[in-house]
Amino acid sequence: MSHRLCALVLLPLFLIPLAAADRYAGLDTAKFLGPLRVETTLPGEKNFTEGPAVDAAGNVFFTNPGEILKWAPAAKQLSTFRKPSNGANGQALDRQGRLLHCEAADGSHGRVTRTDLKSGELTVLCDKFNGFPLGAPNDVCVDGSDRIYFTSRLANTNPATGNVNAVYRIDPDGKVARILAAPDIDMPNGLAITPDSRTFYLIESDGRLNRARNIRAYDLKPDGSVANHRILYTFYPGRGGDGMRLDVEGNLYVAAGLHKPRGTSETLDTRPGIHVITPQGKLVAFVETPEDTITNCAFGGPDQRTLYVTCGRFLLSLPTVRSGSALYLAGPGR
Repeated sequence: MSHRLCALVLLPLFLIPLAAADRYAGLDTAKFLGPLRVETTLPGEKNFTEGPAVDAAGNVFFTNPGEILKWAPAAKQLSTFRKPSNGANGQALDRQGRLLHCEAADGSHGRVTRTDLKSGELTVLCDKFNGFPLGAPNDVCVDGSDRIYFTSRLANTNPATGNVNAVYRIDPDGKVARILAAPDIDMPNGLAITPDSRTFYLIESDGRLNRARNIRAYDLKPDGSVANHRILYTFYPGRGGDGMRLDVEGNLYVAAGLHKPRGTSETLDTRPGIHVITPQGKLVAFVETPEDTITNCAFGGPDQRTLYVTCGRFLLSLPTVRSGSALYLAGPGR
């Protein structure tokens, strides 16, 4: 056996990439996604759109540094929903149609909040754990029992003096539990739960050399804990996923990739765009986005067959063949 082959065998599984040419060959994109459209373009140069979430009326709420914006697709109207935003990043609608926000603040005193879209009332759901402040809450989702899950990172690396990178759960009674934490996971990012609330997905996206850029899958237990970890898909050595959503069949729609290097060990092997990945871990569709950095996506539209995508200065959209997962239908009864 050659020295080169020996070295490959000894690599951790998440560091054995699929060749870029093979990754994108023979995809059935038209069976999942339609052509890309620009919904709106933000002026200026310091834009970093994130956190799309769509309410029952079809309005798209998304974040940009220092603000939360609201896009009305039918009227083609952009407005400011909240400014300042306390570093709002990832967002989602809960099953009652309220808007959840991950607020990174200064990166060491973040919080998770909820806005009642009818009254405008803002409620702080979590800003500390075990007596320490959160780091920077990043992304959020809900399950079928109205439990809220969120990632938090850029935190203290010493668990004795602060909260490490982790995934948390907020129960309906307000109790907070930590269900995953470093060093068992790397840099946690996007997360999603299947329509039957039986599988939990987590993106790890660490730009450092030889660190995880995976989608992890876990069994989600009835009590909201997770078990039976497996690697569903790896983007290494390219830029890993950021945010993701699921359709009604359980396929993952993942925002990932780069057009150009950004000073990390991430290569350009992962093309920038929406990657559709089956529950079995197969990439089946891909649509490229026009600029860096693609960050997140959310289903909306009257039939939940429009995927809104945040990407640099753009809010984009893609028609989809399949509807978005029921857990992301905004508002009760939809």
